[in-house]
Amino acid sequence: MGMEQDLKTDPPCHPRACAIQDCIQKNGFDESKCQKQIDALYECCNAFYEKNGDSASTLSCPKAGLLRLKMKQRAQGIR
Repeated sequence: MGMEQDLKTDPPCHPRACAIQDCIQKNGFDESKCQKQIDALYECCNAFYEKNGDSASTLSCPKAGLLRLKMKQRAQGIR
């Protein structure tokens, strides 16, 4: 599914959150093997907040401020 479709799901970005759960379960709960899926969720969540504002919410995403902190940490190599 593409970004636009993922933003239109109910709740928004839910398919990407499910992809993380599936990956973690398939990899014996080793989150380090699911970084691509985590990045994809954060990308979707960032687009969600850009479209709807920081006060918007969806069960699939961390709050806007926490999301930005996590994205900054990941960009710096902190996981």
